[in-house]
Amino acid sequence: MTASATPLDLTDPAVVADPYPAFATARAVAPVQWHEGLGLWLAFTHAESNAVLRDRRLGRIWRDKEPAERFGSFNLIHRNAILEMEPPDHTRLRRLISTAFARGHVERLRPWVEELAGTLVDRLVERSAGSEPVDVLSGMAEELPVAVIAELLGVPDADRPLLRPWSNAIVKMYEYGRTSEIEDDAERAAAEFVAYLRGLAADRRSKPGEDLLSHLVGVRDSDGDRLTEDELVTTCILLLNAGHEATVNVSGNGLLALLEHPDQLQRLRDDPALLPTAIEELMRFDSPLQLFERTATEDVEIGGTTVEAGQKIAALLGAANHDPAVFEAPETLDVGRTDNPHISFGAGIHFCIGAPLARVELQASFGALLARTSRLELGRPARRRPEFVIRGLAELPVVLTA
Repeated sequence: MTASATPLDLTDPAVVADPYPAFATARAVAPVQWHEGLGLWLAFTHAESNAVLRDRRLGRIWRDKEPAERFGSFNLIHRNAILEMEPPDHTRLRRLISTAFARGHVERLRPWVEELAGTLVDRLVERSAGSEPVDVLSGMAEELPVAVIAELLGVPDADRPLLRPWSNAIVKMYEYGRTSEIEDDAERAAAEFVAYLRGLAADRRSKPGEDLLSHLVGVRDSDGDRLTEDELVTTCILLLNAGHEATVNVSGNGLLALLEHPDQLQRLRDDPALLPTAIEELMRFDSPLQLFERTATEDVEIGGTTVEAGQKIAALLGAANHDPAVFEAPETLDVGRTDNPHISFGAGIHFCIGAPLARVELQASFGALLARTSRLELGRPARRRPEFVIRGLAELPVVLTA
């Protein structure tokens, strides 16, 4: 074990508010360091974080939360999740999901997503009227991706308000220092979500449509294999939880970054063709997911440090995305940055399967904000969520003028 043990406190409000100076300090000490409080290794550099995500000797190995009888539904939706699997199970499940996704679902939705984004921005502009601060998170950033996933899966309009509260409760289990109340809420939400999706899947079996859920119900590979019901339910939950949480937080973190860098906001207004490049830069500049764990299946050397079999090591995605060895002036927001190998979507076999959908949503929402407003300003200070792993805002009050 290396002598350099990081003092990084993930519960420190200053670190939660802005972890990047602490990452830079730690990165200068060693690329990989032991964190005694978390009981795992942390990778602070781009090269080492990338290695953590790609090395096949480092796996996602799910272990049920204990006691098992308390976390039955929470364990079910992780035990059967592609994110928590390694080959050959991962290979089989990803192939089946990719086959369903390959039916043009993302591009089919693009015009609908762009129209919805425009409608949401128009509502924000009307409410703000150039003087009143309105929360862009609740008014658009949260609403758009949930609506898109619901549309993609074919969730009836009346049921869509159920989805985000379930997702919010479940993802709080990924943070450190959880309370019993948070754990109970997560299990309750998982149980309700599973029961709902079982019913929806049964409906699609008898009355299939053109939505992704219908295709997931019916998909088979060349060997005739298909998703089990638990895998089907878990995949739908993962699409919502992973898909919308990341998009919400890129939207919030990214818009705040642009508001704090008005020269870059104006640059985008002057050259809308920069938007796809800008989206990648916003994901790099303030990453929506900060930490991703892997477990060593055998002794593995990462950054000159031996991670012993059974030990965990986490890629610090935000630290990797600010590594000056890879990114020129990493603390500078540059919406025209073209050399941008950020790892906000992960890397290797667990690269985000929903990345194309997330890009469609983000381009639609930022595009609508730029096209349908002449002025965007922070109305009062943004309020950040108190969690470290999933990095996002609780409120983003903005004044908008048409």
